[in-house]
Parts: sequence; structure tokens; C-alpha cells
Amino acid sequence: MRPSTTGFDRNVFINCPFDAEYVPLLRPLLFALTFCGLRPRIASERHDSADVRISKILSMMRECKYSIHDLSRMDGSTSHALPRFNMPFELGLDIGMRYAAAGKLSQKRCLVLERERYRYQAALSDISGNDIKAHEGNPEILVREVRNWLIGHVGFGIPSGTKIWVQFNEFAARFESETVRLGFLEADIQLMGPFEYLEFVHLLVDGLPKL
Repeated sequence: MRPSTTGFDRNVFINCPFDAEYVPLLRPLLFALTFCGLRPRIASERHDSADVRISKILSMMRECKYSIHDLSRMDGSTSHALPRFNMPFELGLDIGMRYAAAGKLSQKRCLVLERERYRYQAALSDISGNDIKAHEGNPEILVREVRNWLIGHVGFGIPSGTKIWVQFNEFAARFESETVRLGFLEADIQLMGPFEYLEFVHLLVDGLPKL
């Protein structure tokens, strides 16, 4: 079974870091969801500076049946840095919306990712009963965990984790060639935001060889 054609049933809210360090994980994640017929939604796709960020996030969550929350970067980047609370905060909003709402919002489903499976318990023990998936900072493992989670919620008919990973690497080669052809330098590609990257995914994914 492939995802429904309705917007709510196809939309996946992405809650993760949007910095250069996370790009090697974010890009395969965005590709995998798109390749499986889903629509990743990220707060940065709306560029109106007049929008209050929390209002924008809540509005987008209401539009998404699925969500993926990566808590692997809750800790600060240095030993003296404060923890990063945005990701667990947004996870809490999403879970609260599911349990407090009626109708289609009560159907919301979320996947929680971490770097190590039980690491989060030291800081966020309230979700210790949830089935947290660990990606170990490895993009191929992340793709497989996301794919396996989708099977349990979206249904059968989704490509295997191996096929998705092979297709992502095919896409990555095409992406590099296309961006070079269009005059992008390495710095442009590294700084490319996820919304623009998704446009390239949609542009190039249909031309990938079928396995």
C-alpha cells in the first residue's frame, strides 16, 4: 500500500537540526521519504519573516499525519554549551497534539531517532517507554530505520532499504552533475537549504534507473 494522495496522509513533519553537521543525515532522509511517496515538511519552507516560529511549527504539525524527531543533537556542541531543547520541545508539542486532539489529528504517528538507543533517557525519561530507533550517525542505517518504520504505519509496497539506499547514491551522483552544470560551487551546495534540495530531489528522482 502506498501513501494516500491526500495532503495530511502524505505529509511528514521533520524535526531535526538544520546545520551543516547534520546535512549528511538530512539529505538521505529527505530523499528516502520522497522516494517512498511521502512529502517531507520543514519549517524553513515558509520564509515569511512576519510569522511567529512556534505558530508556523504548530500549523505545519496540524498538516502532517507523520513526524520524525531526531534527538541525537540535544547535547551542546561543546562541554560548556547548553543543551539544545528545540528538538525535544517540538516532540512534546507533537505528542501533545496527538493525545489532546480529536479527528484526524488523533491519527498522528511519530518516529523518534537518536544516535544511541538509550542515550536520551538521561535527559528525557518521560518517553522511556517509546520505541526509539538509533541511527549511530550513519545515513544508511537512518534510511533503513525510517523505511522499516514506514512499513508499520504507511503499509506494504514501500521499496526495500537496500533499494532506497542504492537509489539515493544514484541520485547523489546526478545531483552533483546537475548542480555543477548549473554553475553551483562546492560552497553553494554545502549551504543549500533543505527546501531547495527537495526541489532537486523532485526534479531528478523520476529519471533514476529502476531496480
